[in-house]
Amino acid sequence: MQDRPPQGLPPDRARPVGRRPARRPKWGRRIGAALAALLLLIVGFAVYVDTSLNRVDALPSDSTVSSEGTNWLIVGSDSRAELSDEQKKELATGSETSELTDTIMLLHTGSGAPTLVSLPRDSMVDIPGHGRNKINSAYGRGGGADGGGPELLIRTVEGATGLKIDHYAEIGFLGVVSVVDAVGGVELCVPEAIEDDKAALDIEAGCQTLDQATALGYVRTRATASSDFGRVERQRAFLAALLDKVTAPATLLNPFRIVPLASGLSSSITVDGNDHIWNLAALGLAMRGLPDGISTTVPVRDGVVNWDRDRALSLFEALGQDQRPPASALGP
Repeated sequence: MQDRPPQGLPPDRARPVGRRPARRPKWGRRIGAALAALLLLIVGFAVYVDTSLNRVDALPSDSTVSSEGTNWLIVGSDSRAELSDEQKKELATGSETSELTDTIMLLHTGSGAPTLVSLPRDSMVDIPGHGRNKINSAYGRGGGADGGGPELLIRTVEGATGLKIDHYAEIGFLGVVSVVDAVGGVELCVPEAIEDDKAALDIEAGCQTLDQATALGYVRTRATASSDFGRVERQRAFLAALLDKVTAPATLLNPFRIVPLASGLSSSITVDGNDHIWNLAALGLAMRGLPDGISTTVPVRDGVVNWDRDRALSLFEALGQDQRPPASALGP
């Protein structure tokens, strides 16, 4: 007797004896495997960047200072050590070999919006073991029990402000150049035109994209009527704009941006020995919140040398209690 096709099915659709139906591709498993591989790649890259960061023992292990919230000390070094002679000429940085902190900022984060405070580099403060001098000289002083470098600078800042420093980040001239280049320039609204041959800067007023050379000249120049006060204002505005660009989705999700950016950061930024890549990510996100926070300079009473004691005390006491500083305690 001949085999007949199952009832209800036409002869041409009869299932061949001994054959199973073809299985559909399991796209869910494939997509899951691809996402798992991508996650491993991202984690591996983050670990690589974290292990590549330059680290230094910056936070004093015997510090007895305490305060609420979290405080970053952000330092811009004037070191030209990693610049080539061609870069020094192109960027008009000069060839000085000093180790001074060209920029000093304190970022406070906590229960409210962040506060970014510029500490003018010529501020006269007490440097432990070295008497009263300009705050930016603490970094370059060495020897003795206080060692010099980042640790002595942090001891100096903690003594002058009463705030506990929890994290440290330092970036030099070459760091500014490499990071700006990696993100494809930084968008910034420039309030006034500035021409300064000493900083290789010729910039018009208005919103524009700063390339690496222009950005470096912009944060270095003093060729404005407001001099050092205007300089620290520009530095704060540039840093906020740079970190906003660094943490933007268009940067983080673009492999052609994030890979050179991560490499540039790991080679040009120095952090404390206990800091990691996720701490830097938290720093970037905090800087993105500055439009709702405060960006200011320590109030001074004569030029940029001596702080206004009462107003500065009010500023740092508020930050020490993780409170928003009163308007009367803010500088330029």
